Amino acid sequence: MMELKNILYKVTLDVVVGDTSVSINNIQFDSRKVSKNDAFVAIKGTVVDGHDFIEQVIEKGVNTVVCEQIPEITIEGVTYVKVDNTSKALAIMASNYYGVPSENLRLVGVTGTNGKTTIASLLYQLFKKAGYKVGLLSTVKILVDEKEYKATHTTPDSLTINKYLSEMNDEGVEFCFMEVSSHGIHQSRTEGLHFEGGIFTNLTHDHLDYHDTFAEYRDVKKSFFDKLPKSAFSLVNIDDKNGVVMLQNTVSKKYTYALKSYADYRAQILENQLNGLFLKINGNEVWARLIGNFNAYNLLAIYGAADLLGLESVEILRLISELDSVSGRFQYLISDEKITAIVDYAHTPDALKNVLETINSIRTKNEALITVVGCGGDRDKTKRPKMAHIASALSDKVIFTSDNPRTENPEQIIDDMEVGVQPQNFKKTMSIVDRNQAIKTACQLANANDIILIAGKGHETYQEINGVRTNFDDYKIVEEFLKQLQK
Repeated sequence: MMELKNILYKVTLDVVVGDTSVSINNIQFDSRKVSKNDAFVAIKGTVVDGHDFIEQVIEKGVNTVVCEQIPEITIEGVTYVKVDNTSKALAIMASNYYGVPSENLRLVGVTGTNGKTTIASLLYQLFKKAGYKVGLLSTVKILVDEKEYKATHTTPDSLTINKYLSEMNDEGVEFCFMEVSSHGIHQSRTEGLHFEGGIFTNLTHDHLDYHDTFAEYRDVKKSFFDKLPKSAFSLVNIDDKNGVVMLQNTVSKKYTYALKSYADYRAQILENQLNGLFLKINGNEVWARLIGNFNAYNLLAIYGAADLLGLESVEILRLISELDSVSGRFQYLISDEKITAIVDYAHTPDALKNVLETINSIRTKNEALITVVGCGGDRDKTKRPKMAHIASALSDKVIFTSDNPRTENPEQIIDDMEVGVQPQNFKKTMSIVDRNQAIKTACQLANANDIILIAGKGHETYQEINGVRTNFDDYKIVEEFLKQLQK
């Protein structure tokens, strides 16, 4: 139990009706989860408005309602708190309720379109290898040092974030690396958190189903850096033109990384092979098991962040050489028939282009590159033809298939994609709606030394069709089909 006035510390209050000395059991924003003496925060979501459930939660025993509009009829014994933005209030309240846990560890946020999961996960891995207790909040999973939890969103809701950060405090975690999505920033989920640093990867075409324009998407990302304190660092990819934008208004310490431009942290790719990268970072050579130009950027960001967090450069380079690839991020296997299968989360035009260009820069061209790709349903439709154009232009054969159709007709999604295929590439493409069958067909088409890229779902272990999730793991499926070919 905690007094409401302590939970409301640093929340900007417009109107208070009732007593702020009441004791609060829990904070809830889901009306289905409330119980006696809870505080209910009414959030206006994209589908449901929490304000519609105020009367219902009071009947369940809620003693405090935080809202953007106080009901016309108030109930005696219930405290009503009016604020301008309940999402922002929830985040600050959650931090207070859990004892401001972000101040008791060194929290670093990673934002951008591509590379967030890889950078956050590899920083977790690197600091674990360096002997620290570490936390991770990512798309793939949540880790409280050794303890693993399933992740449901790129950036969890603010109550969940603070709950896990509090658990990290209890476990003595010293560093935490967190993916910070544009949705999470826009919905104030990171409000009230104390960040030691922020990393910007890049900005490309994505989430325009949620953000009205690219400029809005960029500015939401920028607002994360705008809010960093003077004590924090901002580390941005200066090869991306938006890197400069991220630094425009921040009061944090500014640092840059690049492969092409002058920067605080620079790298050269000396060798780029299917078994790894040979890099020169700030004058020192290092071999890494990760593959491709985009991973050179990721490793450079990791090097810069680790340096800014106080690790010795020689130690960082040694640890980078030991890092393993992240699940579903350019994860590959080679069958006994010498067929290489690569599974990657590439679900934006830029990410798909990066992966395909990386494969093309490494291969000899004597082998075929077969790409299996789809686009998600109920998401940004404008990227569908772009994805198909890139896949068909940069591959020898392409199979268009389902990704997570969600509530959309998968055949319509594929039709939307096919619009982007240029006439000279028509013969390269085929459509197989069933993803399992599409992967099987790719394996059957492949000969020795050929390369199969399965793009879009990466680490996901499910497929969502009409609101139903079924088990589906691209890596396990392609591994099984390639084994069957050997029999």
